[in-house]
Amino acid sequence: MATPSTTTIELTDRELRLKRLLLDVAAFIEKGHAPRNDIETRAESAAPAEPLVLRWAGGWVRDKLLGETSHDIDTAINAMTGFAFARQMQAFCADPDNTARHGMMETDLGSLHKVEANPDKSKHLETATVRIFGMDVDFVNLRKETYAADSRNPQMEFGTAEEDALRRDATVNALFYNLSTGLVEDFTGGLADMAAKRIQTPLEPLQTFTDDPLRVMRLVRFSSRLQFSIDPAVEAVMADPRVLDALRLKISRERVGIEVEKMLKGNHPRDALALIDRLGLYHAIFTDSVAEATGAEEPAAPPDAPIAEPNLAGWAAVYECLHILADTRTPGSLYDILVHTEEAQYLAWVLAAIVPWAQVAPPPPPPPPPPPIKGKNKGNAGNLPSRPPPPPIVLALREGIRAPNKFCDVTNSAYKHRQEILELKQIVLEQREPEMHERDRFGMAIRSWEARGSNWRLQVLFALLFEVMVLAQATAPASASPTSPQIQSLLRDWQTFLDHLERLDVMNAPHIKRLLDGKQVAAALGIKPGKWMSVAMDMCMAWQLRNPEQTDPAGAIDEVRRRKDEVGITEQLK
Repeated sequence: MATPSTTTIELTDRELRLKRLLLDVAAFIEKGHAPRNDIETRAESAAPAEPLVLRWAGGWVRDKLLGETSHDIDTAINAMTGFAFARQMQAFCADPDNTARHGMMETDLGSLHKVEANPDKSKHLETATVRIFGMDVDFVNLRKETYAADSRNPQMEFGTAEEDALRRDATVNALFYNLSTGLVEDFTGGLADMAAKRIQTPLEPLQTFTDDPLRVMRLVRFSSRLQFSIDPAVEAVMADPRVLDALRLKISRERVGIEVEKMLKGNHPRDALALIDRLGLYHAIFTDSVAEATGAEEPAAPPDAPIAEPNLAGWAAVYECLHILADTRTPGSLYDILVHTEEAQYLAWVLAAIVPWAQVAPPPPPPPPPPPIKGKNKGNAGNLPSRPPPPPIVLALREGIRAPNKFCDVTNSAYKHRQEILELKQIVLEQREPEMHERDRFGMAIRSWEARGSNWRLQVLFALLFEVMVLAQATAPASASPTSPQIQSLLRDWQTFLDHLERLDVMNAPHIKRLLDGKQVAAALGIKPGKWMSVAMDMCMAWQLRNPEQTDPAGAIDEVRRRKDEVGITEQLK
């Protein structure tokens, strides 16, 4: 084993308590209190049992060196599986004398959870997880990985600390804190890379990425999160076609989606998208290919099947613009009006990431079903028209990063309602009379957007970002900056539109309580409920929006009576 570089870490009181407990558990095992058949050691025929050495690994070490608080600790064990060690820790803590010596309360040690190995989900080794002293502690053995050329799933074996460090994605994530010596162990140059604020791979980059192509995305995430630069030699390989093909075909889209979520929920989502853009990773991440989305070794679609790829011209202006809007948020500003919750902040960045797909035309509608054959398919049951597929922008979310249904619903509605949103904005900008003062026109539109996809404010944000992209595509590069006069003028137009909605008092239109429900309308008209009710209820709500001061619904009923032909009522009304 190579001699590692070292440094020290100052532990908190809780970390010191955990360290002492784990070292005592290791001594308890070494003294023979734990039966050897319960300890899964390395297969070394006649070799003597190797002394137990415990190390805290990876992200905890990195964050401590950066001065950040971390409550998740990975404990790597040299000669036992993590689950076997955790069971012996439970046995140790079952002795009241041991817990008293460590000042442990009953709540200080949580239940033991075993996470089984699942190679298909890139979980190659079982892990034991226990909450100790208020910290989440994982236990796993040191390991090395051997990859076959035709598989993304490695063969796992017990390994040394150096071998374990070399299999990791970045040198800054390959540091260990040795509990016995109290020193940081660096086998890969991670300390120097920390000092240089540099992301580097432990092994040659192409090997690192072809072994596990998801490491490309992890490096993007860590670079943006830590505000570290990626080594140029590593960057060059990240966009290698062999790596991108492996990322498309070998990694499940769920795993891709998890990495995207962590990037966009982090403190620097703009930087993550800028890296994806600059390194040419976009089309490997956001894809509408159903075949690729399965993570299968071989694509299900024919190899020559075309895969749509959106034009990324102008996309940089989108994520830069959203960053500036969020960074300069003030009461009543665009971002303040349109983004209200923590989930909406994340979804706003998802929309910014996916907006290039809005320019990809949907496929042609499926052909109509053949006419029924005489004597067959009675009732037309076998000749119903095929349901059209979602637009490409929704497929890129659903299939590319496995976004949840509610995100796909918001995106689908934003895509469908964009033109209607733009038309209402134009009414305000042109100060069209009397349309711009018709409260029901704007209120009913907002209610419709909310009902058919939820979160109408984010649908408006999507329309704004789309316009930013189109304007950036149509102007010179210098004019595509979010601070350019052209884009600043566009943003002022959107502010004018939203300020007008505020003056009309329709921002809360989806949540206005109806004065009448459907049964009350039917009773007032003296007719049975039916299909007509949906139109009638919209008519009543429009009347409410025009008459916000009214609390008596009689005027709404009269409105339905006068317009019964539009509603589709043929019966005699009361």
